Amino acid sequence: MIWLWLSAAFMVTTAGVHSVLGYRRLIVPLLRRRDGPLSDALTRRIIRLAWHATAVLMLISAATVAWPGTPDGLLAAVGAGWLATGLFDAVYTKGRHIAWPALVCAGIFALIGALA
Repeated sequence: MIWLWLSAAFMVTTAGVHSVLGYRRLIVPLLRRRDGPLSDALTRRIIRLAWHATAVLMLISAATVAWPGTPDGLLAAVGAGWLATGLFDAVYTKGRHIAWPALVCAGIFALIGALA
């Protein structure tokens, strides 16, 4: 059970950092541009929504792995998704994106919890 709580902690931390730091360092400067597709107010709102919706989905993943009685198959699927995302992130960004270790750890801990 400790593995699932560790996984959830990494997921919650990732969601928080994504929502606050990522929004400030990536989304705000991006939305300051008012050319091309970003000239449309609706497009800028959708980008904000999608950014924070991602964090909400991360929190739902955390609740799923921490919820008592979650089926092992679902825990494994969530863990595999986080692990695959983290590994892809590491390769795709050549290790420069700060989130990949947290994504990988969240996935591995969920998988261990599912298999233990």
